[in-house]
Amino acid sequence: MIVDTSAFIAMVFDEPERGEILELVARHDGPVGMSVGSALEAAIVLERRGTPRQRQQLETLRTELGIHLEPATATQYDLARQAYRAYGRGSGHPAQLNFGDCFAYALAVDRNEPLLFLGDDFAHTDVLPAR
Repeated sequence: MIVDTSAFIAMVFDEPERGEILELVARHDGPVGMSVGSALEAAIVLERRGTPRQRQQLETLRTELGIHLEPATATQYDLARQAYRAYGRGSGHPAQLNFGDCFAYALAVDRNEPLLFLGDDFAHTDVLPAR
């Protein structure tokens, strides 16, 4: 399973979906990963909107849940470019993926794994949802 920024931030900010997300990660049979691009996006969101405690949770929560940081590859670069062209903001497509979304999309598609996300953006793509 691949974790998108939206799902990770929901856990840190204690949003209503937090319990469901934690359960999905805990019950997943197999590795759970997060793109370094998504992790950086989460760190930027936490720097802007989070408390010092929430900023510290970025690494603590990721480690406790066993979410591995996955480096971006050349293949994922190509997939992310294609995703932005097809689904990105300004494309006219309802998904309207942003820069960070493209990292999560590319990792999930490259690994053929479900993507754990919140919101409607990825629901308009061909990525396999985890929930």
